[in-house]
Amino acid sequence: METTSTTTHLIIGLLDTQRYALQLAVVERIVRAVEVTPLPRAPEIVQGVVDVEGVVIPVMNIRKRLGLPEKPITTSDRFIVARTQRRPVIVVLDTVQSILEIPAEQVMTAEQILPHARYLEGVVKFPDGMIFIHDLDQFLSLDEEQALNQALVNA
Repeated sequence: METTSTTTHLIIGLLDTQRYALQLAVVERIVRAVEVTPLPRAPEIVQGVVDVEGVVIPVMNIRKRLGLPEKPITTSDRFIVARTQRRPVIVVLDTVQSILEIPAEQVMTAEQILPHARYLEGVVKFPDGMIFIHDLDQFLSLDEEQALNQALVNA
């Protein structure tokens, strides 16, 4: 977990009514959603690609990964341009709420709450609910990563 002294900085956003977060350190920018170009032979979890200043970046479908109802991307949605250890990616959120500085001791590991949630880095509990912190480096399986690499080469 990336921390600055004893705090963790998170970008908080919504999918439907659930709050999700990413470590601020992996986020490059937040932009209004644009049209996504389909990427043939990409894993199901990849909605397509977007050209950002000459760089083709895959758009990840968090809704599909989490089993949430699908919904089309609209211009009111937000793209979070982030970097994994292997590549830049875009994550789609309905809205971005805030940037929070959380004391590190408030962040529980995902295993403490959801033992089999390999896509989550941690969870923060608040009186009005929980915020799930995503681990983008774990978002794609090895097979999905290889299929995405091949689809990008053939695009």
